[in-house]
Amino acid sequence: MARRFDHLSDVEVLLNVVEHGSLTAAAVVLATTPSVLSRAIARLEKRLGTQLLRRTTRSMGLTEAGRQYVDQASAAFALIDKAERAIQGSEQQLTGRVRISVPTSYGHARLPPILAGFARQYPLVQVEVNITNRNVDLAAEGFDLAIRSGPLPDSSMVAHRLEDARVILSASPDYVRQAGPLATFEDLQRQRCIAFLRPSTGRVSPWPLRNGDAEIDWTPQAAITVSEDVVGVVSLAEQGLGICLCPEFMVTRSIAAGRLVEVLPALSCRNRPFSVLFAPHRGLSTAARALIDTLVAATR
Repeated sequence: MARRFDHLSDVEVLLNVVEHGSLTAAAVVLATTPSVLSRAIARLEKRLGTQLLRRTTRSMGLTEAGRQYVDQASAAFALIDKAERAIQGSEQQLTGRVRISVPTSYGHARLPPILAGFARQYPLVQVEVNITNRNVDLAAEGFDLAIRSGPLPDSSMVAHRLEDARVILSASPDYVRQAGPLATFEDLQRQRCIAFLRPSTGRVSPWPLRNGDAEIDWTPQAAITVSEDVVGVVSLAEQGLGICLCPEFMVTRSIAAGRLVEVLPALSCRNRPFSVLFAPHRGLSTAARALIDTLVAATR
């Protein structure tokens, strides 16, 4: 039987745009860009052979056909949601398998307690976790979900923002004792730094700093560089080899245990976004959607 409803992700986009009142507002909620949503609606209008949204530079509204379509599509999605909840309730236990790819920072420091809670709630769901800093091809490699860090490119993926993680500079107490003054950006430039090499370029990843009102993407002349696994910068910093920059959640335990301390808080590193992505035309299982809901709830 041929697939008849592989456009449902575009329908969801339309419903989100209508709910939030604009492409821009819906793009913020879905952690994507207005242009991606605009193309999804254009595909849907082409499929239906009619205009659904009437857009000008200042306003946006539904056509009569659009209003009728949104009313019926909303009702259809409500029925699907009701059916899934009924099945889950009758079966009592959700089952299935979810494949998710995550960067090493999230896979080691943030994901484990979230998955522990998910496993307690859904003990029959199998979760396969791929921990890598390589951007996997979800469709080609058979992944249901992927967590990505940083700004997302304009792509066909659907994304939900999980969190804007605080990023800090840290070093070992021994390093701080012998480092000399540590108060300004100029002081940082004289320090030993431990940097991470971007997998895509092999070059040092810039440090996103905020010096007063000025935002700086500073590339340290690193004494030590780490490739592949960003967790390595934390391990090396704990041994007094220099200053590292990473999301605060990666060093929370190290700071609590006294192995690291935060340094140069005046530089106020810019937050780093983390999002969960999935392919819009690939039907997500109930188990995958449950994991997305768990991720979102845990990071709010």
